Amino acid sequence: MGPFTLAVDTKSSSLVSSDVSNRKIKNLQLQTKKCFASVSMEEEKPFDFLRILFEGIIAGGTAGVVVETALYPIDTIKTRLQAARGGGKILLKGLYSGLAGNLAGVLPASALFVGVYEPTKQKLLKLFPENLSAVAHLTAGAIGGIAASLIRVPTEVVKQRMQTGQFTSASNAVHVIASKEGFKGLYAGYGSFLLRDLPFDAIQFCIYEQIRIGYKAAARRDLNDPENAIIGAFAGALTGAITTPLDVIKTRLMVQGSANQYKGIFDCVQTIIREEGPSALLKGIQPRVLWIGIGGSIFFGVLESTKRLLAERRSKPTQQSKHD
Repeated sequence: MGPFTLAVDTKSSSLVSSDVSNRKIKNLQLQTKKCFASVSMEEEKPFDFLRILFEGIIAGGTAGVVVETALYPIDTIKTRLQAARGGGKILLKGLYSGLAGNLAGVLPASALFVGVYEPTKQKLLKLFPENLSAVAHLTAGAIGGIAASLIRVPTEVVKQRMQTGQFTSASNAVHVIASKEGFKGLYAGYGSFLLRDLPFDAIQFCIYEQIRIGYKAAARRDLNDPENAIIGAFAGALTGAITTPLDVIKTRLMVQGSANQYKGIFDCVQTIIREEGPSALLKGIQPRVLWIGIGGSIFFGVLESTKRLLAERRSKPTQQSKHD
C-alpha cells in the first residue's frame, strides 16, 4: 500500500502543480490583456486626440507660413517657367506678387494638413505592425493631403494666376474667377492637383518619417533641429524631382483660365508632348527641387521645433503640480 500511496501523492501533486501553473498563465494573460486595454483606452481619450490635433494645427500653420514667406520668389519663377509655352521669356519682376493672399490660404491649409496627419498617423501606427510603419505614414500623408486640398486648391489657383500676371490682387482674382468661370473656376485643375499632391504628401512624409526612425535607432537618441532639417531637405528634394511632371500638368490646367486650352489631364499631357516634346514635362525642375528641398528643411525643422516647444510647455505644469 505504501508504494501505491506514494504514486497517488506524486500524481496528485503533479496535477496540482499543473493546475497552479495553468492558473498562473491565465492570470498573466489576463493581466497582459488588461494592460494593453488600459493603454489603448487611455491613448484614445478625446483629450489626447484634441491635444494632438491642436498641436498639429499650431505646428503646421507656423511651419507653412515660414516656408511660404521665405521661398515665395523661387516658387514664382518655377510657376512662370512651367506656364510659358514654347520658348517664352520669363519676367523676374513682382516675385512676391500674391504673397499676402496666398498666406491667407497657406496658414489654414498647412494647419489642417498637419492637424489631420498627426492623429491619423498615430492611430494607424497602432493598427499596423511595426514593419508596416511606412504604410501608415503613406496613408496618413494622403489623408492629410485630401483634407488640406479643400483650401489648397483655391489658394493655388489664385496664387498662380497672380504670379503669371493675370491679376494684381487676391480679392480681385477671386471675384473675376468666380464671376467668369463660376465656383468651379476656383477649383480648376483639382484632379491634377490631387494627382500631384497626394503622392507628393504621402511620399515626402513617408521618406522623412522612415529616415528619422532609422536615424534615431542608429543614434539611440532623439534628433536635434539641424538633423531634422537635413532629413527634411533630402525628403523634399527627392519627392519634388519625382513629382515634377505632375506639377507641370497641374500648373498648365490651373493657369489656362476660361480659354480651356486643355480638356483634361490626359489631353494636357498629349498636347504638351506633341507641341513641346517630353522634356517640357520637366520644366521648372531645378527651381522646384531647390524650392522644395530648402522648403522641406525649413518646414520640418520648424515643425519639429514647434512640436517640441509645445510638449515642453505642456510638461511644465505637470512637473510643478508634482512638486506642489
